Amino acid sequence: MQMALDRMVSTLRARNLIPERCEAAFIVGSSARGWSNERSDYDIYVISREPWPVLESIGVGVPLQPAEVGWHTFYTEGRGWDLAYWLDTQVDQMLAKVSWDEYDQVRATSGDTLAQREEVFLERISTCVPLLGEDWVMRRRSEIDASAFRSIVVTRSLGAANMAVEDALGQLENGDVNSAVISARFALGHAVDALLEEQGEYGSNIPKWRARRFKEANPAALSFDRYWDLETMRSYDPDDPARWINEVLMLCQELSLKISV
Repeated sequence: MQMALDRMVSTLRARNLIPERCEAAFIVGSSARGWSNERSDYDIYVISREPWPVLESIGVGVPLQPAEVGWHTFYTEGRGWDLAYWLDTQVDQMLAKVSWDEYDQVRATSGDTLAQREEVFLERISTCVPLLGEDWVMRRRSEIDASAFRSIVVTRSLGAANMAVEDALGQLENGDVNSAVISARFALGHAVDALLEEQGEYGSNIPKWRARRFKEANPAALSFDRYWDLETMRSYDPDDPARWINEVLMLCQELSLKISV
């Protein structure tokens, strides 16, 4: 973190961006994980019990009640700051969607359990850096860990991988090699995401960090060197594309048998 946490809080308070009934405020994304660079913004979630009106903010739609999250952006000291204002009751609603009572494997496979913005919120709790309300963050982490969230995202990624494998096989059999290559790449990404999510390394909605997530998880079922060789298509032969495609598809099928939902 390039700016001290207490200084970040002071900056937010000076701009009147901390609600009176603030439950928590925490940094998420690349800055929280130590992956940011000089061009990265600070992404911050602010949790309150009541809506907090912020000038020059916009409402971003979510399938919750209320049906929007406030979004405010400003720029200072060479960095952009993106603040998302969530209500504590909205977090309760997201956790209710991923309870074991609500878990449905068919629905999870279809990716219909959570909206992308909801999934990103829940996964970021596990790696956030609290600015305020550390007790709230720790309580919510425990609730997420005890929920079906991990099973839901693993099931979703495995389902997407299996669909992409079937697409690639059909395209290859039909002589549509170019499409089969693209489908195989999708299958690899989804299968690796499922492998990482099984170990609590979430983030499949933001694939640019997949390699960083892989190194953090260090899964026993697949070495980073083999994954990176396939991800970068290092062994791809334009004169024999089926060889690379089949290698990827076989790996995806092997991983699907090793990953526990």
